[in-house]
Amino acid sequence: MLTVRYDTLGVKPGDRLLDLGAGGGRHAYEAMRRGALVTAVDYEMSEMSNALWMMRSLRAGDPAVTINGGVGSVAVSNALALPFPSESFDRIIAAEVLEHIPDDLTAISELARVLKPGGTMAVTVPRWGPELLTWAISDEYHSKPGGHIRIYRRKALMSRLEDHGLRVFCRHHAHSLHSPYWWLKALVGVDDDQHPFVRAYHKLLVWDIVAGTPFTRLPERMLNPFIGKSLVLYAEKRP
Repeated sequence: MLTVRYDTLGVKPGDRLLDLGAGGGRHAYEAMRRGALVTAVDYEMSEMSNALWMMRSLRAGDPAVTINGGVGSVAVSNALALPFPSESFDRIIAAEVLEHIPDDLTAISELARVLKPGGTMAVTVPRWGPELLTWAISDEYHSKPGGHIRIYRRKALMSRLEDHGLRVFCRHHAHSLHSPYWWLKALVGVDDDQHPFVRAYHKLLVWDIVAGTPFTRLPERMLNPFIGKSLVLYAEKRP
């Protein structure tokens, strides 16, 4: 389930790409397939162990990685002090991570620091409207440890990026089918994965990811401008 459009980000073979808050590595994998030299970073060692295992499997089993020359590595790090020299990366992906970080301005400053001049960055966060509704349904959703601590308005996030020398040049919304899923989870209990309605909806989402049929993809594209769960911004670092 990819949130970022790689063609818009401009990923090319040989690009050095940082995937911050990589989790299981979904964005890192696709970057590797496109020939990028990927560094996946997360705060949790368990996530990075899983991501490294998957990267090695992908390297061994996907011909596209071999043909394009993609390489993957991992690092455990705090987003407020990235262990990389300034201007290290051509591309950066920070997907669904800033809403978890209390000092998001320092995190944005670090991302801008390690991005090369003329390099591009994709930042995704939960969209204001769908996220606000989820917060209204359930306090538990955002009060859990490690949960979301803020809701971004688009203009506010754009301003924060631009204050750090980043020019936003494109934006879109994604994952409209996921918004009702989280509204449902908030209604029945965010930890209740066994509720029959939650299980049924989850099966639908998994089928959408695996099958990729027009029966789900077309409605999602039509609904993204209205209830897309994620806001995606693309920015370029000014020279």
